[in-house]
Amino acid sequence: MRRRYPNFPFLSCLAGRPIACHTEDMRYLMKTAFLVLGTTIALLAGAGQINGPVRAAELYAPETLDRYFKLEWSRDGRNVNGYVYNTGNRRAAHMILLVEGLDGSGQPVNKTTTWVRDVPPNNRAFFGVAVPTAAAYRVSVQSFDWVEDRLDRRKAW
Repeated sequence: MRRRYPNFPFLSCLAGRPIACHTEDMRYLMKTAFLVLGTTIALLAGAGQINGPVRAAELYAPETLDRYFKLEWSRDGRNVNGYVYNTGNRRAAHMILLVEGLDGSGQPVNKTTTWVRDVPPNNRAFFGVAVPTAAAYRVSVQSFDWVEDRLDRRKAW
């Protein structure tokens, strides 16, 4: 007997059977597949909350971040505006900054994030973000990517 589905041996057993039998076998296969999928989803949902992206502080020591990036900001009306200084010799891209609003005791009361698309090596980049009212603010680098400095970087976006 020659197999009709050489890449799918489980389907080869179905070749040449009457349509009704073929439908019953496919129904069994689909029922099994959905049961496995449903069980997997239920197990993942029961595992609890899945954390989002890993923060840069978890990937890099704070001393490393302090060595490569300096942050300067001020509140201007309803915004926090400032600059990210990159003191390294590599381009930092896709940077996410975390802006935390602090109460009088220094505890965070709200959080806002903003993107900085590109911070050239040995240079700075501007950022601005609307924030809720707070007594003080703290800005930190949440994540970033080191990228190769290319002359045609505008084409990559």
